[in-house]
Amino acid sequence: MEIEKNVGIVGIGLYIPKNIMTAKEISEATKGVWSEDAVIHKLGIIRKTIPGERDGTQEMGALAALDALNNSDISPKDIDVILCMGEEWKEYPLTTSALYIQNRIGAENAWGIDVQNRCCTTVSAMKMAKDMLIADDEINTIMIVGGYRNGDFVDYTDTDMSMMYNLSAGAGALILKKNCGKNILLESHIIADGSLARDAGVEIGGIANLITEKNLELAYKSLRVMEPEHMKNRLNEVSLPNWFTCIDRALEKSKMTRKDIDYLAVLHFKRSMHDYMLKELGLKEEQSIYLSSYGHMGQVDQILSLKLALDAGKVKDGSVILMIAAGIGYVWAANVIRWGEWN
Repeated sequence: MEIEKNVGIVGIGLYIPKNIMTAKEISEATKGVWSEDAVIHKLGIIRKTIPGERDGTQEMGALAALDALNNSDISPKDIDVILCMGEEWKEYPLTTSALYIQNRIGAENAWGIDVQNRCCTTVSAMKMAKDMLIADDEINTIMIVGGYRNGDFVDYTDTDMSMMYNLSAGAGALILKKNCGKNILLESHIIADGSLARDAGVEIGGIANLITEKNLELAYKSLRVMEPEHMKNRLNEVSLPNWFTCIDRALEKSKMTRKDIDYLAVLHFKRSMHDYMLKELGLKEEQSIYLSSYGHMGQVDQILSLKLALDAGKVKDGSVILMIAAGIGYVWAANVIRWGEWN
């Protein structure tokens, strides 16, 4: 990569709600189907964040954006584009979250758009942002930002939903700048499998299944695995191969191998999967952070992991970061970041 064409991270922001749900409370919500011990050791959840009264998806995104600005030397007026990766479950349907955030933070010179790839959105949006920055001479600074609280829809008595008991709440933001010469976003790779497009989602509340007086109570807990057998069988067949293909292709395009990875920024999933991923990549436990005290904030996880790693000294100048994500639909993604000054 030529130095004049680099894109780097110049700001990171988070908003973490103060309210939590403990493993014991999750166990109780399953009516004892999952014990507290199993929630902790199998699902990997000690506690998770849940939204407070004012923690709307868009507002949490705005607070993370302000935190990113406070942690950088970027003025809101310097931002050219806002790519909002926040979820569709938000304060008001059919409003554009990127534009709410644009106004809320005073980014008066920016245009904005909402993008969606479920829990893959941050990694996907980072590729989009890099491509936009390199291709368009008029774009110099992009903010990727958004909030997440899809845990509101979880029915803990639905045993098919145990993979989503970890859904939590929070928001994150990244500021990417062209030719900044540091914290360089290298290459990415993304794979999608649309045969899983409707295997999981919110079943009630869209055009296909409108909310009525009869299903009102069900509607607000209707995030479901709608095709459990197909989803299980298909993921068993393609998920790990697709993920490792994304990882290896992103590394290859960045002229690196698995041996170059210093830190893995990975979403929260069950403990055994986390340990397996580290082993397959040849990494030690201290080369990642397991988000057992936060749960799964969807597409915020990679930003959260990176910020925690920086604070803990796990990422330093020269560190190579591998970000990986997967989102229902189904999408797998990976990117590579070289932290510190570019040389």
